Amino acid sequence: MLSLIYLQAAASSPANSFLSGILPIVLMVAIFYFLVFMPMRRQQRNQKEMLKSLQNGQTVLTSGGIIGTIVTVNEDSLILRVKPDNLKLQVARTAVTSLVGGDDVAKK
Repeated sequence: MLSLIYLQAAASSPANSFLSGILPIVLMVAIFYFLVFMPMRRQQRNQKEMLKSLQNGQTVLTSGGIIGTIVTVNEDSLILRVKPDNLKLQVARTAVTSLVGGDDVAKK
């Protein structure tokens, strides 16, 4: 009788140990996904929408730290007017990191 109980416990033990061993790993991957990947994808989507909606007259900040006003919007580049000498620079559209000034405040 005792050996029958031992065999039943041993038979159910591998399934339980496999489940208890894999479940924490699955939970850690799920938590990592929700804490890291979802916010990163949301930020990339917002950045892409911002780059599509750039218009003349907006003040932008580039990845190089240049703040300028958009003069011309081309398909994959922008021409910025940079103060104080009204110097015009051509930059890649993807170099724009954020909007600066009144446009940024109006969105919030």
